[in-house]
Amino acid sequence: MARRLECIYQKLYSSFGSQRWWPADTPFEVMTGAILTQNTSWLNVEKAINNLKKHKLLQPHKLYILSHKRLASLIRPAGYYNIKAKRLKNFLRFFIKHYEGSVKKMSRIATPCLRQQLLSVNGIGPETADSILLYALNKPVFVVDAYTKRVLLRHRFISADADYDKIQNLFMKNLKRGVKLFNEYHALLVKLGKEFCLKNKPRCGICPLK
Repeated sequence: MARRLECIYQKLYSSFGSQRWWPADTPFEVMTGAILTQNTSWLNVEKAINNLKKHKLLQPHKLYILSHKRLASLIRPAGYYNIKAKRLKNFLRFFIKHYEGSVKKMSRIATPCLRQQLLSVNGIGPETADSILLYALNKPVFVVDAYTKRVLLRHRFISADADYDKIQNLFMKNLKRGVKLFNEYHALLVKLGKEFCLKNKPRCGICPLK
């Protein structure tokens, strides 16, 4: 299994090169983006993030004291803006209460403990929590998303009923743990899913993994 996973990584890296993901200026921007990207495209998230930047509000304490109505209006391009404003506020409350809005303080906590804390925040599920851990805090945790599951299912690595933890463990147990590898591998799978392993009409004939 380890050899097969390594082979996929090498093929994708040779085809696509480094993805330089997550595109953000600060770790807090990554955290915000991880919440806003739920159920929407990254293009829409960028619009919402740019709105916050334009108004100089992309800071924990500034966003926390912002009214729900104002926050929702600014992140409207990301879709489900009322729900996401509430989820963002929930995260900000946790982030400020426990870590004073400091990424540095948060990053000192052991990964298993911090993951459980994040999952206890209403509106943050495994994918969002792990995205924050890996991309904002440089913790060696593999992020699983719909693209990952689709690729693995079509290449018969997993069964259709495989859950998040089972898919994550497939990578965590068979690859050498490392932030750089997990970051790049996940980003490459996302690119494959977006451009070749499409939900409908996959481009199997020209897929880098054929």
